[in-house]
Amino acid sequence: MPYRLFTRPRILLALLGAALLGGCGFNNTQVPMAATYPYSEQRKMQAAHHWEVLAAYEAERIMRSARLEGQPLFVSQASQDSPFARGFGSMLVTHLVANGALVRTDPIGAAQVDYQVQVVEHDDRDFIRPPRGALTTIATGIAVATWPINHWSEPALALVPAAAGVDAFSGGWAGVTDKEVIITTQVIDVNRVLYSSSNVYYINPEDEAHYRDESTFLKTIPITNRW
Repeated sequence: MPYRLFTRPRILLALLGAALLGGCGFNNTQVPMAATYPYSEQRKMQAAHHWEVLAAYEAERIMRSARLEGQPLFVSQASQDSPFARGFGSMLVTHLVANGALVRTDPIGAAQVDYQVQVVEHDDRDFIRPPRGALTTIATGIAVATWPINHWSEPALALVPAAAGVDAFSGGWAGVTDKEVIITTQVIDVNRVLYSSSNVYYINPEDEAHYRDESTFLKTIPITNRW
């Protein structure tokens, strides 16, 4: 017993010394170390309804702007020709009118509402953390599932608690993709920017064409040897 009491403090001191040495070595690195941002969330656009949600949000904010109070508005056609640009412009007019805005069909004497879309594609992303609570949910589901294996007569019933645990959280999850869009809405009067709002969203890779300018796509001409 005396020997054990003597060796335990020595082990603790050795571990503490190793930790201190490791900490000193870490603090003396020659280059800045990469640090992650705090946990945050970013919405994902997956339907035309999401375009309408953004249009309603922008229309409400424009109407609440003190700089634009009583200002006639003209929603210009987007410089980009894309399904999103056409749909978002129409939705924006609809929600501005619904909020009581004076929307004109010509730009004379009106502030111009512009919007543009930028598609961002990441070639290579480092490790991405799982959604908050994902590991806890999975671990809880597995732990709970072991109980009915030993207490219920039908082993297949063990999947029920696990599925219920995952379903409780999975409705708020969306897959992270390598493609995003930056959507900027502005109200400009002559040479003054009276309102500006930018929003960033994830998009599905297959939906990229909805946000790309169709006028910039190369036109393909079929070539044949038949006359």
